[in-house]
Amino acid sequence: MLEALLDAAEREGSIFKVVGVVTQPQSSSRSRKKHVLSPVAQRAFDRGFPSSSIFLPSKAGEESFLSSLKELQPDLCITAAYGNILPKRFLDIPPCGTVNVHPSLLPLYRGAAPVQRAIQDGVKVTGVTIAYTVRSLDSGPIIAWESLEVDSDIKAPKLQSLLFAKGTRLLLRELPSILDGLAVQSSKEQDHSSASLAPKISVEESWLSFDETALAIHNKVRAFSGWPGTKALFLSKNSVGELETIEVKIITTRVKPYDSDVSNSERAVWLKGNSLVLCCGDRTVLEIVELQPPGKKVMSGRDFWNGLQGRQLLKFKP
Repeated sequence: MLEALLDAAEREGSIFKVVGVVTQPQSSSRSRKKHVLSPVAQRAFDRGFPSSSIFLPSKAGEESFLSSLKELQPDLCITAAYGNILPKRFLDIPPCGTVNVHPSLLPLYRGAAPVQRAIQDGVKVTGVTIAYTVRSLDSGPIIAWESLEVDSDIKAPKLQSLLFAKGTRLLLRELPSILDGLAVQSSKEQDHSSASLAPKISVEESWLSFDETALAIHNKVRAFSGWPGTKALFLSKNSVGELETIEVKIITTRVKPYDSDVSNSERAVWLKGNSLVLCCGDRTVLEIVELQPPGKKVMSGRDFWNGLQGRQLLKFKP
C-alpha cells in the first residue's frame, strides 16, 4: 500500500505528497541480536525517506511523537493494519481527518483480525472499506467500499494482499473528495446494530480438533495460515508396539466428498493419492495435502506417510 501511495504521489499532476510514515517500532532478532525494521519502515528508507520523517512510536499517544507529527502539518492521515489505538490528540492533528483502509465490509468484522475471522467463518463474500477513524473501534462513517468473492481454498495472507490492493485503488480514487472535504458530507454512518467483531488471534487457538467438521477445520487452516498456523496430534505405533504422539503443523487441506471407507473409520488415517484423509465431525472427510513435522520442511501427505515406514497412523483422542 505504501508503495502505491508513493508512486501516485510522484506522478506529474499529483494532488498530494507523502510527508511522513508511521509504523511499528523495531523488533529484536534473538538469533542475530540486532534490531529489525518493520517492512513498512524498511521500504520507506529504501525509497529515500529521511529518518526524521519515519516514526516508530511504541504508542500513538507518545508526547514526542505527537509533537513531531504536528510539526509536519499533515492535511490527512491514512492508516492500514496499524495495530495501535489512536488517541484524540492524534485525530485532532490533520484537518481533513484520519481515514482507515479496513479489510472487511464494515460494520462486519471490526477489530484486529478481520480477514482471518471472515475466512474462519467461511464467508463467501468479503471486501474492503474506507472509513473515517473515530475513537470507537472501526466505527467511523464510511466513505466507500468494494466487495470481493472469497475462493473456498484461499488462505488469509493471499486474501489480505488482494483486499489491501483493492483498498489502495479505492483510496486513491476517493482522495480528491477526502482532501476537498466533500467526503465528509457524503460519507454514511455505519449500522452499529449489525456490527460484528474480529478479535485478535491467540497462539492457543492454533490447535485443531478432529471432532469439528472437515469444513470448519479447513476454514481454520486457511484463516490461521502464516501466523499462528494450525497444528494437530496423531498417534503411531513404534517398533515395540507402543503408541507415540506425533505433533505436526497442518499447512494445506481440502474438504473431500463422502467416502464410505473413511467416514466409517473412527480413528484411522488413510493415504489416498498424495494426501492423508480422515474422518471428522458429522462423518465429514478432510484431506491433508501438506503438513510439517517438527524440525522438518513442509511435505506432502504421501511423503509424511512414507516416513512412517508402514506404521499405522491414528487420530489423537484426548
